[in-house]
Amino acid sequence: MRQGAAEKEWMRKMSDLRDVAMNSKAWPFEEARAVLKRYEKAPPEKGYVLFETGYGPSGLPHIGTFGEVLRTTMIRNAFELISDIPTRLICFSDDLDGMRKVPGNVPDQEMLQEHLQKPLTSVPDPFGTHDSFGDHNNAMLRRFLDTFGFDYEFYSATEFYKSGQFDEVLKRAVEQYDAIMKVMLKSLREERRQTYSIFLPIHPETGRVLYVPMKEVNASDYTITFDDEDGREWTLPVTGGNVKLQWKPDFGARWAALGVDFEMYGKDHSTNTPIYDAICKILGTPAPAHFTYELFLDDQGQKISKSSGNGISIDEWLSYASTESLSYFMYLKPKTAKRMYFDVIPKAVDEYHQQLRAYHTQDATQQLANPVHHIHDGEVPVSTMVVSFAMLLNLASVSGAEDKETLWGFIRRYAPEASAETNPDLDQAAGFAVRYYNDFVKPNKTF
Repeated sequence: MRQGAAEKEWMRKMSDLRDVAMNSKAWPFEEARAVLKRYEKAPPEKGYVLFETGYGPSGLPHIGTFGEVLRTTMIRNAFELISDIPTRLICFSDDLDGMRKVPGNVPDQEMLQEHLQKPLTSVPDPFGTHDSFGDHNNAMLRRFLDTFGFDYEFYSATEFYKSGQFDEVLKRAVEQYDAIMKVMLKSLREERRQTYSIFLPIHPETGRVLYVPMKEVNASDYTITFDDEDGREWTLPVTGGNVKLQWKPDFGARWAALGVDFEMYGKDHSTNTPIYDAICKILGTPAPAHFTYELFLDDQGQKISKSSGNGISIDEWLSYASTESLSYFMYLKPKTAKRMYFDVIPKAVDEYHQQLRAYHTQDATQQLANPVHHIHDGEVPVSTMVVSFAMLLNLASVSGAEDKETLWGFIRRYAPEASAETNPDLDQAAGFAVRYYNDFVKPNKTF
């Protein structure tokens, strides 16, 4: 009996929360409502709403990728609060893409130079730990996504093309070749139009991804005919991983093949959105809802890039602060460009804990607008930081602390009741403060 009453109370509470969420101005709820609107007349035939994030594994996994998966997860969680439709999240790696240049932050540069233009899953792993460079970078991506507990399904473009899962859409692309080319040619300069094709054959002998014009695209047997760089003519089926799509057509075709309902991407993609949408529709599927976020900049105001390795990596941020502080930074103003370098870390830590302390005194409307609700999907912990991170940094600097026990000597004077056991946030932050001081403050101190 009591359990039934508790269940009814929980359902009433969730219903009230859903009503609040339907009017919340927090950006995850605004985006979630836009996705839900797609199905206001009927639920999806596939039985679920599909969220997707894309990953180009040309370099080591980047903090921007973490931000994309985190923000998409926040929207997915918001959607699940306002709707009963099941959801899935796919992280799609474009690892069949040809390696156009050698990333500057990986070993064995000369060896990699010999494999330019080959699919990343055909390039040997310079780290020597995986079957290919693509497999290595995919493993790196999955490792840190798993570390943060993301609920996702991983898709590899190589597997997607070679297993036949993409075959039906590729056949449709052959049938609609002229219509897709018409969309693409409008966006290209005159000289590029002469040689452009939506299909990129993978050379049967060299294994390289070829950027060559088509001599024939045959809808009767779904083949393409072309000359390679040596002038030899080849005819290949578009199915079975013999051919991949150029990246812009691939974007729209992937949406069509999977039935994607939502994908976010950086501002550098925004001018291509009409192209992606048009190709998706030509291939017979409605285009998904989108969200365009502003890019992260380094301390010089330059765009953070996977291949150049500028800015902060995931591991670097987590050497000096908690995962939650990084998530907080990612939540803030996604449509505003933000500089992301080491100096922003202390501010993010302290603001995150300020929001934690505020959350448990707020009403439902305020709570759903609080970043920590979205960071913790409503299961918001209590902050045990009785001293700010900024103060810990000052203490470390003044005392020249080499370990966190030195800091605890000062902390206990300020807060005698605090301890590493009862204040785990504070204990962790003390360790981070010592490390931050030794790496960034101490080398620049003058006496």
